[in-house]
Amino acid sequence: MDRTEKLHIAMFPWLAYGHTMPFLEVSKFLAQKGHRISYISTPKNISRLPKLPPHLSSNLSFVEFSLPHVHGLPPGAESTSEVPIHKVPYLKRAYDKLRDPLTDFFKNSNVNWIIHDFAPYWLPGIAAPLGVNLVFFSIFNASTLAFLGPPSALLGDRRKRPEDFTVVPEWIDYPCNNIAYKLHEMVNHQQSMDDDVSDFQRIGRLIQGCQFVTVRTCFEFERDAIKLLIKLYQKPVVLVGLLPPLLSLPSNEDNKWEAIKSWLDSKGEKSVLYIAFGSEVNLSEESMHQLAFGIEKSNLPFIWVVRNRPVGEGQMNDIIPPGYEKRVSNRGLVLRDWAPQLRILAHSSVGGFLTHCGWSSIIEALKYGRALILFSGTSSDQGLIARLLHGKKVGLEIERNEVDGSFTNDLVAATIRRVMVEPEGEVVRANAQAMREIFGNEELSNNYLNEFTRFIEEFSPTCPY
Repeated sequence: MDRTEKLHIAMFPWLAYGHTMPFLEVSKFLAQKGHRISYISTPKNISRLPKLPPHLSSNLSFVEFSLPHVHGLPPGAESTSEVPIHKVPYLKRAYDKLRDPLTDFFKNSNVNWIIHDFAPYWLPGIAAPLGVNLVFFSIFNASTLAFLGPPSALLGDRRKRPEDFTVVPEWIDYPCNNIAYKLHEMVNHQQSMDDDVSDFQRIGRLIQGCQFVTVRTCFEFERDAIKLLIKLYQKPVVLVGLLPPLLSLPSNEDNKWEAIKSWLDSKGEKSVLYIAFGSEVNLSEESMHQLAFGIEKSNLPFIWVVRNRPVGEGQMNDIIPPGYEKRVSNRGLVLRDWAPQLRILAHSSVGGFLTHCGWSSIIEALKYGRALILFSGTSSDQGLIARLLHGKKVGLEIERNEVDGSFTNDLVAATIRRVMVEPEGEVVRANAQAMREIFGNEELSNNYLNEFTRFIEEFSPTCPY
């Protein structure tokens, strides 16, 4: 098409903050280029997004659809952060019920492209008759997609049991440092899948049905995996880059940040460990206690963001050991529920990050060259990300029992110290620092977004790629 022609592009992310935010970043970039964006989600998910800059509001509009009711889904829940993992299948069923209202919307809105997530496997059936093009935007990185494999593997039945996902698949054609799931991760993840349509089937159908795939990664970090994806998918794989977040802070949070900043200012350079597990990782009390004692035994200054678990209507369960905060108060800061993560990671006193391995959090940490202590959460790709980063020697994984995921506080303390202070961690610290050139490179990120935009603008289904 003529590049001067402006497109109407619909964005349709999955119902999780780690998905809605990258979709918003791409939306803002496309809107800046003059394209008309309809960002589609549910009211609660849209209300959680940051306010748009005024100059974008004429090109970017939010389109709210109420999430249909599904038996088994807690009332009012609209995102993965509001439900335990075993209730996520009901969220997927409710999301699938958006099919009819979305069909009506697309019929009446002259949309040229739909940029969608991994879940709406039914979209090709809607889009093809309407002549609408589809882009599968994977917020999973290329190594995760390479492990999942081509549509034939995703839609086939060769990998049915959790054990089948604990080995490196035969199509991986590059040294991958044993990137595969641990058994406990796969058992956990299967709880979040709908019995009728697995996540693998969803992804397989969408790869088959889309015009091209775009991935939140870059050649500079995942060259081999990206090259393999192009081979496996037999269609274009276009990158949006890493989408590193920009450092900005709404003014109403400044007071909290000022107190944290003054605490960090009193600490030595790269001496502080930052610990956070994202908004959706719910660890057992036993795991939280082992982590707490390990962090304490490491003898390093730390900031730990702790999310209390809901135990009933309006009640929260304090999940860290009794008396813990008092014991560590001379060198530890425990923050409840929320913290300005990017600001903390950007501070020169922070040297390491104990993380659940969510891809967004990893990007934030490596933007500032922070060494990583890897403790994979319960979400689909986090275990694979932990293996990838351990293999690239930008972090070390805390050893855990492969079957039940258990671990000891001694191992937590030893891994923290190895990464943060001991001589054998020097290579990890140096490698993490070097990652700033890639993860903190705004120009590189914008180049990828420009290339992605150009690809959409010039795409013709009849052109060979």
